[in-house]
Amino acid sequence: MSDRIALRGLTAFGHHGVLPHERELGQTFLVDAELELDLAAAGTSDALAETVDYGALSAALATVVRDERYDLIERLATRLCEVCLADDRVVAATVTVHKPHAPVPVPLADVAVTLRRERGA
Repeated sequence: MSDRIALRGLTAFGHHGVLPHERELGQTFLVDAELELDLAAAGTSDALAETVDYGALSAALATVVRDERYDLIERLATRLCEVCLADDRVVAATVTVHKPHAPVPVPLADVAVTLRRERGA
């Protein structure tokens, strides 16, 4: 599938992490999501009903980051892929979860996990 919708830099505050202070105090996470789907009907009709409403999807992804809690960002990324694939038109989703304030012993700009999931796989 060559048609894609991309969301970049969604920012949400969440309580994900293995360490107690991460789960208690929380931190900012950034999410990138790319959906693979057929956009031909939307391109012809100019109708929102023919595509994924990326405003609603952004809100749903932010809600997961904000309201659910996981030890690992691998699990968070999996959950976000599930949200993306909830729309039957989406055949695959790639999600990257960035944890720029990960508590690691050396300076770094970012820690990120990227997952790609396909419908039925």
